[in-house]
Amino acid sequence: MRAELLGVRRLLTADEVRGAAEELARQALVLPELAAVGTVAAYVSVGREPGTHALLDALRARGVRVLLPVLQSDNDLDWAEYEGADRLEPAGRGLLEPSGIRLGPAAVLEADTVLLPGLAVDARGMRLGRGGGSYDRVLARIAAAGHDPARVVLLYANEVVARVPEEPHDHPVQAVVTPKGVTRFRA
Repeated sequence: MRAELLGVRRLLTADEVRGAAEELARQALVLPELAAVGTVAAYVSVGREPGTHALLDALRARGVRVLLPVLQSDNDLDWAEYEGADRLEPAGRGLLEPSGIRLGPAAVLEADTVLLPGLAVDARGMRLGRGGGSYDRVLARIAAAGHDPARVVLLYANEVVARVPEEPHDHPVQAVVTPKGVTRFRA
């Protein structure tokens, strides 16, 4: 399923990716989960992922503290504040990471909302990631701490599917945002 979804993404043109990113930001910015929050944990999109750059800048312009992941050697995530696109630097695996002070893996517990990358989400709100386990660790850390931020995945419309494979460690999301709109799931 992952290979098929990534194959469809590879077919997107730069114009399609750019247009989808603009619409994705517009759809996401009206979410209550992003309207009146102090801190959002997000990520920097790369390649043909649903674009987050405009959304990150808009959240920062609203005065929202945006935490971005920093991939560690064990695939766990550290966090640093987003200070603008000019403060992102190339990292391993083609990623972009903030150049600021590392806040530690537990910094995600300060987030009111966590924006998650993914490849698909199903009708139950189960998210299919890329398979590296980084965000599974983040979601497990959140659950173990008894923290309950809103969990929202950003996808293309065709990536909302009937069913994704589910593992015992998977956690559902409350909503998916696509360029075509928002779908909510029962928590």
